[in-house]
Amino acid sequence: MLITVDDLTEAMLSDNPPVILDVRWQLGDDRGHDHYREGHVPGAVFVDLDRELAAAPSPQRGRHPLPDIADLQAAARRWGIDDRSPVVAYDAIGNLASARAWWLLRWGGHSDVRLLDGGLGAWRDAGLRLSSGDTTPRTGSVTLTPGHLPVAEIDEVAATSARVVDARAAERYRGEVEPVDPRAGHIPGAISVPTAGNIGADGRFLPADDIRKRFADNGIGDSDEVIAYCGSGINAAHEIAALEIAGIRATLFPGSWSQWSSDPDRPAATGSESAG
Repeated sequence: MLITVDDLTEAMLSDNPPVILDVRWQLGDDRGHDHYREGHVPGAVFVDLDRELAAAPSPQRGRHPLPDIADLQAAARRWGIDDRSPVVAYDAIGNLASARAWWLLRWGGHSDVRLLDGGLGAWRDAGLRLSSGDTTPRTGSVTLTPGHLPVAEIDEVAATSARVVDARAAERYRGEVEPVDPRAGHIPGAISVPTAGNIGADGRFLPADDIRKRFADNGIGDSDEVIAYCGSGINAAHEIAALEIAGIRATLFPGSWSQWSSDPDRPAATGSESAG
C-alpha cells in the first residue's frame, strides 16, 4: 500500500507506468491547485479533493460525504485510470489528504493503489525534479463499483460495540478548540489517536510495529473491530491506512464529526476518556 520514491521512479519507466495523483489539500488552505501548478511530480494529475473526492456538503451528511460512484468513476477516467492501471497518490502533508483518494478508489474496487511514502517532501529530498503548470492526461476507461471497503453510517456508529477511533488532533477531541464544525467535543466513548502521530518528522509512516504499539497503548488490539472518524472523513482515511500497515482492518465513518455535531440530538463528550 506504500511505495518509495526509488520504486516510483522505476515504475514510471516501466511498460505500465502508474497514474500519479497529486491531492494537494489542507484544511484552511484553498490554494491546492496553485501549489500543484508551482511544482509537482512529473506527470502527476491534480485532484480536487472538495469537488472530485466528495459530494456536496450538508449538515445531514457532513462536510465531505462520499461521492456518488458514477461521479467518482468519471473523475477517475479524467485522471487517466484504466482497470489495469497502477495508481500512486501523494500530497505535501504526509499523505493526510491523499489517503482519501487511496481509500476511495479501493472502496470503488480499484485495488492497485498506493501512497507515496513521505509524499512530495520525499520526492524533493531525493533531489528529483518537479514539473510546473498543469498535466492533461488521456481519458481512462476504469469501471468502479461501490462497497469494496466497509463504511459505517451514523446510526451504526451510535449503536456500535466496536472501538471508535477519533483521528483528529487531541485538542479538538477534548473540545478545547473547534475551528470548523458546529460543536466542540467528540463521540462519547471514542478513543483519541491523532493520525498525525502515525508519521514521523519526515512525513513517512512509522514502522508497522511502532504503529501497532501506538494503537495497543490506546486499547486497540489486532482482532478488535475498529471504526475511524475525524472531522469530515479525510484524515480518517489516513488513520485507516496506518491501521492497515499495522495489520488491523478498520471501517470508515464518512460523515465523521461534521455530521455528528450537526445533529443536536447526538450527544457530545469533552475532555479525555479512558480507552476502557
